[in-house]
Amino acid sequence: AVLLGLAGALHAIRLARWAGIRTAAEPLVLVLHAGYAFLPLGAIALAAEILMPGVFGMAAAQHIWMGGAVGLMTLAVMTRATLGHTGQELHAGLGTVAIYLALVTAVLARVVAGVWTDEAMALHSLAGVAWIGAFGGYAVLYGRFLLRLPPAKRI
Repeated sequence: AVLLGLAGALHAIRLARWAGIRTAAEPLVLVLHAGYAFLPLGAIALAAEILMPGVFGMAAAQHIWMGGAVGLMTLAVMTRATLGHTGQELHAGLGTVAIYLALVTAVLARVVAGVWTDEAMALHSLAGVAWIGAFGGYAVLYGRFLLRLPPAKRI
């Protein structure tokens, strides 16, 4: 658990050195930093849960990693790759920002449910709806790019 916490702290230092706040003007890049931030947060939360059982709940700590780091980074790469590979401008519009925020909401609701157990059912429901909203929103926003023929290549 100590090594896990140390790994989390080292990743947090690494993330801080990247100065991700400088990317705030472009959510398509900022979200990559946000997704990575869940990696050290998950490690630290899991270490805390191992050392002090009941702090977050093991499942909540794991969701920081799985839902946060893996989920948000996956959604971030899906949006950027779809824009890039379909010839669109590499810019996150309001809809894209909304699906990023929905996914973060899902993760936070799931983590808080482990701490605020009286409201766990409502928070789990919120987490599920927000998760579906994030990836369903991706399908709605980006499906039109993925379902049409690619632009003709010039010779």
